[in-house]
Amino acid sequence: MYDKDNPLLHHPSPLQETSLDYIVDNLSKICKTETTSPDPTGSSSNSGELKLKFKDDQAFFHTELSEHLLMRLCEKKKLDDLVLTLFNSETTRLRHVKLRDASKLSVKGLRTLKGHKIVELEAMGLTKATVTDLISCLGEWSLQNLRILNVANSTFMDSNKFCVVVALSKLRNLQVLNVSRTEFNKTSLELVVEDLPRLENLNISCTNVNDITALRKCKHRLKYLSMSGLKFPFATSDLVVDILTELTELVHLDVSDDSDERDPCDILIGGARFKISNLLQRHDSLPNLHSLDISGTEVIYAKLLSNFLLYHNIQCLGIFLNEICRDPMFTDPSHHIYFGDRVIAGFGNERQILESLRRYIDRPFYISKALYFLFKMTTGNFEPMIENSSPRVDIISMVLTCAREYPSVFPIQMAATACLFNLSKAELSNRIHPRILKEIVKTDLDAMETFPQHQQLQKNALLTIYSYRILQEVEFDKFRCARLVLDCLCSWQDHYMNRMSVAICSILAAKISTEETSELGSHPNYMKKLLSIVLERTQDKVMDIMMKFTLSALWNLTDDSPRTCQVFLDENGMNLYINVLRSFTGVLAIETKVLGLFNNIAEVPSLRKYLMVDTFIETLRNLLHSESIEVSYFAAGIVAHLTSDTSQQWLTLNISKKLISKELWSVVNSWKLPEEEMVAYRSFKPFFSLLQIEQEESVQLWAVWAIHHVCSKNPRRYCEMLANQGGHSVLLSLVRNPGTHHVVANIVEQVLQTMVENGVLCQEETLKEREIFVGF
Repeated sequence: MYDKDNPLLHHPSPLQETSLDYIVDNLSKICKTETTSPDPTGSSSNSGELKLKFKDDQAFFHTELSEHLLMRLCEKKKLDDLVLTLFNSETTRLRHVKLRDASKLSVKGLRTLKGHKIVELEAMGLTKATVTDLISCLGEWSLQNLRILNVANSTFMDSNKFCVVVALSKLRNLQVLNVSRTEFNKTSLELVVEDLPRLENLNISCTNVNDITALRKCKHRLKYLSMSGLKFPFATSDLVVDILTELTELVHLDVSDDSDERDPCDILIGGARFKISNLLQRHDSLPNLHSLDISGTEVIYAKLLSNFLLYHNIQCLGIFLNEICRDPMFTDPSHHIYFGDRVIAGFGNERQILESLRRYIDRPFYISKALYFLFKMTTGNFEPMIENSSPRVDIISMVLTCAREYPSVFPIQMAATACLFNLSKAELSNRIHPRILKEIVKTDLDAMETFPQHQQLQKNALLTIYSYRILQEVEFDKFRCARLVLDCLCSWQDHYMNRMSVAICSILAAKISTEETSELGSHPNYMKKLLSIVLERTQDKVMDIMMKFTLSALWNLTDDSPRTCQVFLDENGMNLYINVLRSFTGVLAIETKVLGLFNNIAEVPSLRKYLMVDTFIETLRNLLHSESIEVSYFAAGIVAHLTSDTSQQWLTLNISKKLISKELWSVVNSWKLPEEEMVAYRSFKPFFSLLQIEQEESVQLWAVWAIHHVCSKNPRRYCEMLANQGGHSVLLSLVRNPGTHHVVANIVEQVLQTMVENGVLCQEETLKEREIFVGF
């Protein structure tokens, strides 16, 4: 049971699980490929093929570890023929082989199994090889000792399109056989009943079997029978019930329906589901039955079912998709006849729906319905209601498993994204371990990428990701997320979705690499959409949260990205932003973001010419003298970069370079250090050209003041960044130069001392080859 008082926030991944995940995610680092040596005798057919080996020749994985690694590789869709060769018998041991997705495997990879002693084999979805091929890849020991075989969703068809199951006869000691959703038929059933004398657990669900008469031959040993979704000749319904009641040793029986409604043509072509009510009337039959699944849409009368249950010790009951699961005898403990303490798969309450999610993981239609009911139960206004005031990581884990199992099934992804939002929204996310939140985000991104044209699914994912905890504290693929969010922004004209999209993008753009921001920002469609939002609000003179988020996104996308700056200019962003400054004069939140982007352009020498126009310079001079130090700071940054340029374009302007340089010095020299950090930088490299010895003093002053500001407010981050990028060498050259203005030198000295105090620079280095300046 899930401990609601001890949420997973306190339970990070176990070390073994974390280690296995690292191996799975870094196979290329841990493993090497080799070519098998040619067989001089010519007896081996796989010589000269590639195989995977651990680089460490001493590596050995014991049985449990080998099996867990194989399952993780399968879960993460990393398993193919080459990867399977990693499990050679010299470095690994396999007894229980579980391949829930064997769709990428052929005989070439399956041959690896021959070297292992296998007692349980699961190879679901095998399509590049037949079940016969699979059995031929087993060693003699495995053929004699295999107890469990699950080949659901695989194929028995040979190259001539015949269903060949004769290879199953080699597995004389097989006890459990699952051939659900294969071409298995009546003849196949007759064969396995005759040739597998120890068979006691059989799953023939959704196969071509239309006659179960052969089961009479194993009625004294068959204990578990699953035959959901089978179609029988309409006239044989009573015969099917007769045969089932003869199976007196049955402990488990699954006769559920596998679809939401029967095909009307079934009756015409002689295929139909037998009536469950006919079986329930035989309440004195099947004396050993402990588990019964009759899920489906057939009407089942409460009295009939309750009588059957009273005559049997049924501990597990499947009644999903049937309204009877809401009956008080299954939901109300005070009812005079109460069966709710059994394990019941249905949708009548929380216990039932969670059992449905566990039991029917291999049935996508049931899973999609179960997730739909789960969503309604977690909304908070639907009865029965699931209590989720505390994080329900047990339920989240189930939803994630379902989503991973069916990545391309839209109803499942739609319902899963909605459930994940309900289970992680608001304060709940603050008490969920980051590892789980990371998996939630990945599941949402996978769904967004698979179904880009489904608006509500996209909205579900945005609602979940639009969380401070997730965006600020959880590790996930932020570039991929930003790209998908921008795609969403360009696809839908939904105001709420667009607001979430630009908010997410504005935050993530500051957290991805400059190469990634360049890739995003240089996408013309993204730029056009963002600028259109700014244009619309500028024309309407609306300063809302959407406007602020959009300006922040554009600022972050252009940071240290000349390509994005060029696209911004090509899309007429320059004129638009000048109009923004004129329309929102004195609005601090707008002016700082607009000037921040212009700073990014000014840092690119080849783009400064676009800013060297009288209309912009005039606006810039006014903002330079703003009463707000933040506005003045960003305006001064642009002036500093433009003034550092020796371009002849200064001669064409109404204001002289000398005058604006003088104003820059006066303004910066009048600033007092603010209490809070005003700006964040990815790199100091754009400052280094401003700190050259031959540079204008006013330019040097602004650059060193800016560096001092962030280093004094956040020394842990910026002192190390400055040292790693060689900034201390630039500052030392400046301070050692006798011609450096004493005001500039004093600020440089303060920066260097801050670096010394934070252990990124030694005091002796700061004193070499320099004069000491003293300011008064």
